[in-house]
Amino acid sequence: MVALVVAGVAWGTSGTLGTLLVAATGLPFLSVAGYRILVGGALLTLLALALRRFRPPRTRRGWGRLVAVAAASAVYQLAFFSAVGVVGVSIATLVAIGSAPVFVLTADLASGRQRLRPRLVAALGCTAAGLVLFMGTPPAGIAPAAALLGCGLAVIAGAAFAVISLLGARPEPDFDTITGTAGSFLLGGCAVLVVAALAGGPVGFSPTSAALTWVLLLGLIPSALAYAAYFVGLGSQSSTTGVLVSLLEPVTGAILAAVVLGERLGVAGLAGAALLLGAVALVAWPSRGGEPRAGEEARGSDHLGSGGELDATGARDGERG
Repeated sequence: MVALVVAGVAWGTSGTLGTLLVAATGLPFLSVAGYRILVGGALLTLLALALRRFRPPRTRRGWGRLVAVAAASAVYQLAFFSAVGVVGVSIATLVAIGSAPVFVLTADLASGRQRLRPRLVAALGCTAAGLVLFMGTPPAGIAPAAALLGCGLAVIAGAAFAVISLLGARPEPDFDTITGTAGSFLLGGCAVLVVAALAGGPVGFSPTSAALTWVLLLGLIPSALAYAAYFVGLGSQSSTTGVLVSLLEPVTGAILAAVVLGERLGVAGLAGAALLLGAVALVAWPSRGGEPRAGEEARGSDHLGSGGELDATGARDGERG
């Protein structure tokens, strides 16, 4: 759970760091999106080599997982930053982050990995109300057709993030967390930069000290650190819990935007942020009573099943003895 919280907070730095990188280089946001995961993949590769755990996939299933994460990451970056260009950062972020739990919860309910418990229902209610309040006043001058297009792109980004969460909650033995995520980001980042170049935007920039600082921080904090922590956290928590804890992203982003960029939240925005933090607390705080937290029931039944198999084996061993 701590790893998921670290991921949510780290993701919240992406908007501010991306804006600072745009200001330092003049790159369009689509190119910034490519550099975000490309540099993150390179840093994770260096980490895997330093830790002597560089383990590329050896099976078709392992490579399939790598390509799937790469494709979902590329789609998320392309759709999200395209949405930012149409409806702005706030609406694009909130629609993408707000729609992801819906996709994940639907998949978890359909697969039987999740049940609607009161705590989860309360968390989803806080999420819905908080996102509406947190959005505040939409930017003026956006035509209805443009708003529909931008929100549609943000929903696609939310679906891509849901796919990443669902894959992360279903470990593949031949997909090492660090090496696999590094390879996925390198592949996905190259794909995004190719699309950015085809779209006519510049992808190169002058390597000034400011530009290199912001591109390294963008690749390190909201990419390498955030996704590595997220996949580690999903190893013991459900995908539904993961996407709900990721609601820390817009809250952290708003705080940084206020401190660094001078943006301010109104009363409604502050109330929305409080509700989002409440949703995170509902799924993250340990339960004292008999009701499990979101995701614990499915994983608990898995553990019970394993224990039952061991008990049965032990009984058979005793009988043989």
